[in-house]
Amino acid sequence: MPFGQYSGWFITDLPVHYLEWFKRQGFPEGQMGQYLSTMYEIKTNGIEEVLGPIKKQFRYKNQGESRY
Repeated sequence: MPFGQYSGWFITDLPVHYLEWFKRQGFPEGQMGQYLSTMYEIKTNGIEEVLGPIKKQFRYKNQGESRY
């Protein structure tokens, strides 16, 4: 997340209450707004398991960490 209270966090890790706040206030324009809106839908519909492969592929690879 490039700005705000959760600056530096992965969008996939943002708490639902923060995404709900954006939903009420309006998501930002552009790609960031699309990312936040999509994450809101994923989390509020209880389908976070779809994020597992994405997190595994990008987060741990980019940080040079191994999950196991």
